[in-house]
Formats: sequence, C-alpha cells, structure tokens
Amino acid sequence: MLLKSIISLSRRQKSSILMAIDLLLVPLSFCLALVLLNEGTALLPLLRAHVLEQPLLIAEAGVLSSLLGLSRIKLREYQGEAVGRSAVLASVLAITSAVQSNLAAVEQSPGLHVVFGLLYFTVFFFTRLTLTQILTAIYRNSRTLSRVAIYGAGRTGMALARELRDSDDFVVCAFLDDNATLAGMTMNGVPIHSGVHAARVIEQYKINQVILAMPSVSTDKQTFLSQRLEKLGLQVHSLPAFTQIHGGQELLDLMRPVGAAALLCRDPLNHELTAGRNAYRDANVLISGAGGSIGLELCRQVVACRPKTLVLYELSELALYNAEAEMRLLAEATGVEIVAVLGSVADRVQVMQVLERYGIDIVLHAAAYKHVPLVEINARAGMANNVLGTAVLARAARDAQVKRFVLVSTDKAVRPGNLMGASKRLAELIVQDLAARPARTVFSIVRFGNVLGSSGSVVPLFQEQIARGGPVTLTDERVTRYFMTIQEASRLVLLAGSFAEGGEVFVLDMGRPVKIIDLARRLIETSGFTVRDARNPEGDIEIVTTGLRPGEKLHEELMVRKGAQTTAHPKIISVREDHLSELATAAALRDLREAIDRGSDTDVIAVVARAVPEYAPQSLPASALQCQVVQAQRTEQAADLPAE
Repeated sequence: MLLKSIISLSRRQKSSILMAIDLLLVPLSFCLALVLLNEGTALLPLLRAHVLEQPLLIAEAGVLSSLLGLSRIKLREYQGEAVGRSAVLASVLAITSAVQSNLAAVEQSPGLHVVFGLLYFTVFFFTRLTLTQILTAIYRNSRTLSRVAIYGAGRTGMALARELRDSDDFVVCAFLDDNATLAGMTMNGVPIHSGVHAARVIEQYKINQVILAMPSVSTDKQTFLSQRLEKLGLQVHSLPAFTQIHGGQELLDLMRPVGAAALLCRDPLNHELTAGRNAYRDANVLISGAGGSIGLELCRQVVACRPKTLVLYELSELALYNAEAEMRLLAEATGVEIVAVLGSVADRVQVMQVLERYGIDIVLHAAAYKHVPLVEINARAGMANNVLGTAVLARAARDAQVKRFVLVSTDKAVRPGNLMGASKRLAELIVQDLAARPARTVFSIVRFGNVLGSSGSVVPLFQEQIARGGPVTLTDERVTRYFMTIQEASRLVLLAGSFAEGGEVFVLDMGRPVKIIDLARRLIETSGFTVRDARNPEGDIEIVTTGLRPGEKLHEELMVRKGAQTTAHPKIISVREDHLSELATAAALRDLREAIDRGSDTDVIAVVARAVPEYAPQSLPASALQCQVVQAQRTEQAADLPAE
C-alpha cells in the first residue's frame, strides 16, 4: 500500500516533498551549529537572538533550491553535479547568514556560519542518500516493480542502468559479469557479482528479470546464458549491438526476449537429459574442436555430467583460450579436471600421446571446417582437415582402445552437393569402416542439420545485418534448412553416443524444414523492426536475394536409405547407410593423401568423386571445376565396367 501511494505521486508532488525537507533542514542545521559552538551556554537566548534570521534563510533556501533545480532531481540521480549544486546552496546560505547577522548586529560565536554551511551540506547529502536507500529497499522487496539484474558491466550495461533509473517500472539490483576481477566492486551504487554466483544473487535480491547487455558476446554464448537463467525462473531479455543503440532508439525499446521457439516455430528441447549421463560420469572425455560452436556446447553439457577429466582439443589458440576459461569456471563446483590441448587432429603423434596420457574413454569428434563456400574454394585444406583428420583421430582411438568414438556429422553429407558435404560423407565412411572391424571401440555417427546461432550460420549473419540497418541478404527465396538449437543438438549427440552399439548413423529429428526467408522475417520482427517490401514500402529493413552460392543446395536431406529405426529417445533415429569395403576405404585414403601432397585440387576432387558416388556438385560457375572433374571421373568409371 505504501509503495502504491509513493508511485502514484505526481512528479510535482514528489518535488514538493523534497523541497519541504530541504527547507526544514535550514533551522535544524542552524540549531545544531549553535549547540556545537556554545556547549554549556544557555541556548534559548541565542535562539531568540537569531530567530528573525530563520524565516529569511528558509525563504532564501527555497528560492536558491528552485533556481538550482535540486528538488526536481530524482533521488536515484543524486550524484556528481547534483552534489555540487547542494554544496553551492549550502555555501550561499552560510554567506547570507553571516551578512544578515552583521547587519542585525547579533552577537555570535566565531565560525558559526561556516559550521552552519558545513552542517547543512552534510545533513542535506545524507538525507538524500538515506531516502534513496529506503526507496530502493522498498522497491527491491516489492512485487509491483520488476527487479532487474544486468548481465554485463561494460559500456552497454552502464548505459542501460542509467536509462533504467529514469523508469518507474524497473529497479536495478545488481550487475552480473564473467570478469572475476570486477566481482565485489560497485558501479553507480549497484554491486557487481560474478556470473557463476547468479543463483545466489537472484535469491539475495529477489530478482525476477535479467537483461543481457553483452552485444560483443557470440549468439551461442548468449543463448547458453539465457537457458541457464531461465531455469532459475527468470525472464531473460537481450540488447542488440552497441552501434544500434546509438541509432536514436531508447535501450528499453530495443530489449527483446532471448529464445529459439519464436524462430523455430516449435518448442525446443531445453530440459536436461538425465538418461545417458552415467556414460560420461567419472570418464575421461576428449572433445575435438572444443572451441567451436558445437564443440563448446558439448563441453558445457559434458561438464554437467561430472566426468573425471575433460580434454579440450582445439586448433585455434584464441578459441581454446576462451573455451578453457569458461570451462574452468563451470568446473569449479564439480571438481572436473580441465585440460587444454592446442593442436591438429591430423597430428597422429600428438593425438596418440594425449589419448594415452589422459586415459581417454570417450572421444567426441566435432572438429571440422564447415563453411560451405570456403571449403568449396579450398579443397585441399578442407579434405585434409575433415577427412584425414578424422581418419587419424578415429584410428588412434581404436589403437588406444578408447571405449566410444562419436563423429559429429551434418545433413550436408547426404547426397552432397558441395565439397564440405562430400568431406563429411567421406569421414562417415571412414568411421563406418572402422566400426565394421573387430575392436574394443564402439564407433557411431550423429548427423543433424543447421544449428541456430553457430558461427558462420545464417542467424548471426542476419542479426549483424539487422543491427546495421539492413538489408538482409538471402541466396534464394525457396531455400529451406533444418534447424535445432545448440543445446538440443549437443544433448542428443551425447545421448545417442551413450547407447550406440557400433556402426550406427544416428539422425536427429529436426522437425520440419524452415524456409530461410521466413526465418529472416521473424528475426527482423523479433528485433523490433518491420520488413520493407512491395506490401510495406515504408518498412524498416529490406530482404535482398543474391543467388545461390557455390555448392549450395535448395533443400537438405537427413538420410539416403529408407527404413530408419526408432531408438530409446523419440528425437533420435537410427539408420544403416551403405559403406565402402575395407580395401576401398584404404585406397581412398591413400589416393587422397597423395593428391593433397601433390597440391592438386583436381586430383583431390577426383578422389572424392570415386569414393563418394552420390557426390553431385551444383552447376554453378564457381563449381565448374568440380563438375568437369566429376563428370570425367564418372565417364572413366563407366568405361571400366565390363560389357554385358
């Protein structure tokens, strides 16, 4: 009831109350000054001697306070310049009091007016601070207002906190930040806490809403934070890039919910998967490509399973540094040993050393070059990493008697229309070949489509284009893709790997394919903008079609053969794909190594065409070489067939 009464006061009423308090402080401060300077002396005669000055001082204080605008400054904004204005008011009142006493020839103690001015400023300052603390405490314990924590104590977080001070609907209770050096500090009176202790902070301040103010952080990291905070029963919002914040819109207008349901048009699988966790508990797990989008999320999910050791194997130094820093924070509460290894999966010596040194039980192989246009024009590098790297790591896992090896694959491996997809299909064939031989290691493959927010995917690209004001570029209006969240895909990869028996190709149920143009429209709308097109020429952002890129298909598939079987989880399907013989696999790897050593893209493509018969490069100018080589290879193979 008290809070509702305070909120319902008009701005003028609030200013009047503050003015009344400021005026009452004048006689109070003067009396305190007399008491301090005339201890042991009868005060009543002194008060009578100065009684005529008080009404004049109060009137002067009212005029000066109005001119300085002190009563119009909100309590939450009383800092910096506002404190300086109150010091000016106190100084002028002290001077005025001295002048009036001299004109009235009133006897006074030396320094009375100086002490009066200092006391007035001190009482004024602490009264404002006390009122601020009282109101903040009322707001924080109220269910009427939204109690907010800002995740990110950088420039964007500071700007947001300043704007929220002007809102009567929010109160900022705390900052959360992953930078441990900021923990324990305060910013504009708001405490900063480590993001690791989010649950404790939320309970302490009874927070019901978190705003992610970290525009420079990757989409997958923001999604991960959002999922973690939503589990605590919070509303989570995010802000766009800082450049967009300076475009004239207020920060509160740019806040938007974080979540994948609006983009996927279905409820994503966000709950924890308890089944299969025991397969990773107390195990020594190695994740290749640990700094990538999928690899990093796999690391997060595996740490939650409480393995004994988690080895982060990564080629990129920066990605490995960031992954290790995050994993060490997550592992603090679980006691998981985190090991960072910088190197290539194609380095057999290093791979064997790591597998043996840490007694690896499970390998999750997520390292791969996956950007279709880049692999298309860098055939040797793509094949060396995606194919030969897989062969080295898988064979080393077999030789080290690793219990389980899981290859993370892609829907682009099905009837591949580009070199990236062909490289992943060839990697699948290598793993299938090893699974067909007697060994202690259980080999399996998990295949899925696009992942929302992963590096190089359309969602971060569209979001960046939207932040710049458009246009959003689309290759073709007919293009469709399967999508999952990173959390969904990673959890299902771990689950599928846990109940594999050997040789399975697990396909994740991705739901219905999503039209990319619809995805672009939803991203624009959830960002608070409208689409500019023929029906809405006054819209904010235009969608422009640029044409299919080299190797890009209109529609992707998840399996070749029919007859898929269900598994213990409804979103995981098991399929049996055709694979090469042991001799054909060995020949393909030998030929591929020789072609890569010769430095010939033409020879590399020819090897791929022989090993992956379903490889059909798209007929685009940039793929002309692939088309010619594959056609020649097909002709040569047909000529070698015996005549009937």
